[in-house]
Amino acid sequence: MNKSELIDAMAAAADISKASAGRALNGLIEAVSDAMKSGDSVTLIGFGTFSVRERAARSGRNPQTGASIEIKASKVPSFKAGKALKDAVN
Repeated sequence: MNKSELIDAMAAAADISKASAGRALNGLIEAVSDAMKSGDSVTLIGFGTFSVRERAARSGRNPQTGASIEIKASKVPSFKAGKALKDAVN
């Protein structure tokens, strides 16, 4: 399912226009992104938790040359599915 299909499904489920569903989805994405940029996590009970994890610096290897390289520490987005979502999938 891509973004436009998700908007169509949201519009049908909530009985709203596709334009309204699109604005709602864009608002959700923006709110989650802003919260994660500031280091907060977003928890939707039953669905899951969006959070930011720290990835430590490490050494790696260039696959073309075999040379050792240092990979900098970074922050990565993370999602942990909630119980209701896990149960729905299984």
